[in-house]
Amino acid sequence: MAVLNVQDITASGITPSYTAAAAAGDSFANDGQTMLHVKNGDTAAHTVTIKSARQCNQGFTHDLTVSVAAGSDKMIGPFSRDRFNDDNGRVQITYDAVTGMTVAVLQL
Repeated sequence: MAVLNVQDITASGITPSYTAAAAAGDSFANDGQTMLHVKNGDTAAHTVTIKSARQCNQGFTHDLTVSVAAGSDKMIGPFSRDRFNDDNGRVQITYDAVTGMTVAVLQL
């Protein structure tokens, strides 16, 4: 599992750095204004799972799953600290496959 660096978005802009999604999953520090940008360069759709550490406002603990179509990208988040942060203040991510998948973590 890799710990992803959080990149700050500034008024003058940002050119994000992307890293390959880790087969064992990734994590990142979350302040509630953090988003995950996922690029899928593969020829098949892939599912990104954001682990729920605690119950949502409906009283259930359930993960957030997002499908990223082949050849496309998605911005996911921001993530509620109450629901998604683990005991270390990190969001845990897994992928159904990592072929062609790159990610960047961006903070507002």
